[in-house]
Amino acid sequence: MSKKSRSTSKRQARATTAQPVKSARPEAVPSPRVAVPSASVRPFEREFNPDYSAVVKDLKRIATLAGTFFVFLIVLSFFLK
Repeated sequence: MSKKSRSTSKRQARATTAQPVKSARPEAVPSPRVAVPSASVRPFEREFNPDYSAVVKDLKRIATLAGTFFVFLIVLSFFLK
């Protein structure tokens, strides 16, 4: 591993001591805090109940196709010896 040169450490030191640049815009006045209800107290809660019937149907179709192709390959292996 190479040794750091002095010039890079001097540049890093200058970069950390640089003064921040003031923006042309005036500072924003902080707004008063508004009370936010906590997460445990909600006026209503919706239950998350997704419907995966289409996904299950697709998985069954994929499994059927894969099983069919697997059986077909086994049968072919007997004939192509």
